[in-house]
Amino acid sequence: AQMQILGRLSWVALTLMASVDTGCYAFSPVVIPSFGLRATSQISCKGLRVGQVATRPGVMGLKSVLGEASHAPMAMNWEDLGSKPWGSIETDNMYVSECSANGQWTYGQIKPYGNLEVSPRAGVLNYGQGIFEGMKAQRTADGRIVLFRPDRNARRVGYGCTRNCMPPVPAEIFVQAVKDTVLANAKWVPPYGKGSLYIRPIVIGTGPILGLAPAPSYTFAVYVSPVGSYFKGSQMTPIKLKIEDQFSRAAPGGTGGTKSIGNYAGSLLPQVNAKKAGFDNVLYLDSHESKYLEEVGTSNVFLVKGQRIYTPPLVGGGEPSDTILEGVTRESVIQVARDAGYEVVEERIPYGALWDADEAFTVGTAVVVSPIGSVTHKGEVKKWEFAGGAGPATAKIYDTLTGIQSGRLPDPYGWTVYLD
Repeated sequence: AQMQILGRLSWVALTLMASVDTGCYAFSPVVIPSFGLRATSQISCKGLRVGQVATRPGVMGLKSVLGEASHAPMAMNWEDLGSKPWGSIETDNMYVSECSANGQWTYGQIKPYGNLEVSPRAGVLNYGQGIFEGMKAQRTADGRIVLFRPDRNARRVGYGCTRNCMPPVPAEIFVQAVKDTVLANAKWVPPYGKGSLYIRPIVIGTGPILGLAPAPSYTFAVYVSPVGSYFKGSQMTPIKLKIEDQFSRAAPGGTGGTKSIGNYAGSLLPQVNAKKAGFDNVLYLDSHESKYLEEVGTSNVFLVKGQRIYTPPLVGGGEPSDTILEGVTRESVIQVARDAGYEVVEERIPYGALWDADEAFTVGTAVVVSPIGSVTHKGEVKKWEFAGGAGPATAKIYDTLTGIQSGRLPDPYGWTVYLD
């Protein structure tokens, strides 16, 4: 009975959230008399000034409405998580808001997880107008929920929207949406050491447009899924990469420096071909000379030689010349490595340097830090073999970074954001 009352209160409270009536609409769960059934409706906010945000419960308010019991990681048998395909588990709730091309984003709503209805003429379906992000929430040893550097993902979404001719989602709205979505799915955050809750924000052109032009309206949504290790085996299981010599991931002047959805559709064929040949993924070279390392399809790449760690350079901020994604994990690894006594060198790296490297690893939100066990280029193979799977530099960086992310180690950088 107590949980039913809490449930009713949570959804009644959420219906109080609203948005500005200037072409931007927020979706709100509406309580139907039969407890537990919910529908969605649009809330009009006539009377609010343009740019004014309607009253809504913040993180602490949402937490108190949901109740402490709903924060316990009781959604599933966590021993089964590793047997599920990565990212395949659907959770209870999602966040959705909409905005017209000339309007302003406002706070959206938490609603039951489900399909998004769009026109066949939606800009995202016809012209690929959209971006996405990747983040994680983790649970600490004492059961608290923590995010890692959400402000950096918010920044990347901002310039990604601009590059794709979409209204940028304000950083404060983006971060709040992520927090609210995680708290609304708190029971799906795995226990400490059992995995993490992957967070997928998307901004897509959902308005109908058949002619080649920006969509007339946009949707910002956030959904989540509990995940284990991205690659088969444990997190420290070395991966096998193929150096791709036929396909390119990005070219200068394109969208390679953003998380535009079109970047990833083109990477599927070489990835599928590589997996059929027994590799875990591909390592891309530059599109001009096919000589210099760029990135793996899902992560940035690092090489270790003595006390130096090398990684390909980038400008960042959506710079058109960038062909490498400005990874949040990449940026964090560079800082952690420097503070561990390594000299980090950002420069163009010919693929032949892999054969002289002491270690190599990839980094990204999904893969975290993953040791490379071998690379293959036109039949020539370079292997690294270490007890435990990772070399000393890779293991040190992995241990430090994951320790900060999970609250196991102190955070001297202010990167972690606790939700409860």
